Amino acid sequence: MAFTLWTLFEASLLCLNAVCVLNEDRFLAKVGWASWQNVQGFGEHPTLKSQMLNLIRSIRTVARVPLIFLNILVIVVKMLLG
Repeated sequence: MAFTLWTLFEASLLCLNAVCVLNEDRFLAKVGWASWQNVQGFGEHPTLKSQMLNLIRSIRTVARVPLIFLNILVIVVKMLLG
């Protein structure tokens, strides 16, 4: 299997899907990454953990609707072209 732009697109789509389906109560809280465990004071620099949690929340918020259409597109292309 060759490394093409299509496989790179599919891999990034799978990673975005994985981030969007992470459940904060079931998975992230068990490893100590829940939003209620990340309390920061005013004026403190954000930690790597808080930046990652903000990135996960942002991806969930922004990418939910486009991911539906991208997943449909990939399914249709895979069905047509194999």
